[in-house]
Amino acid sequence: MKKNVLIPVIAIALVLCCVVGGSLAWLVDQTTSVTNTFTVGDINIDLTETTTDYKMVPGNTIAKDPTVTVEAGSEASWLFVKVTESANFDDFMTYAIADGWTALAGVDGVYYRQVPATTADTTFAVLKDNTVSVKDTVTKEQLNALTADTYPTLTFQAYAVQSDNVATAADAWAKL
Repeated sequence: MKKNVLIPVIAIALVLCCVVGGSLAWLVDQTTSVTNTFTVGDINIDLTETTTDYKMVPGNTIAKDPTVTVEAGSEASWLFVKVTESANFDDFMTYAIADGWTALAGVDGVYYRQVPATTADTTFAVLKDNTVSVKDTVTKEQLNALTADTYPTLTFQAYAVQSDNVATAADAWAKL
């Protein structure tokens, strides 16, 4: 008997749910999708110089143009140039670093600058006035005593490290 009453009650409840549920209007909305694309950032640099062999004449200023280029599309970076002198370089020559470079504290011969992200090639001279000078105190005897193994040399190398998430030049240099 209970079974006979239960079935009609369930049937009436189902009919009421369908009638009530079907007559309700729901407010709904939907956004368009947003796609995030993650591309690759990069830094590209180049170090060039017009000439690498020079004749020393006491007192002469010699044109010398090492240049670092941060290429278009590069991210913001710490740009470094390392200048290495041969052991006898200071006996014969002098030079100055171009404006805009700062000596990195505690690291001999390393200079840096911050470079913003670039959409065009950006070039930086390394030497002030693109020159080196032969000391006027150099004698003929000193020059004649030089051999291919003892000629004074000046070597340049450039480096770049992203500046995003790197607080200081010292931190950037430590990453190299």
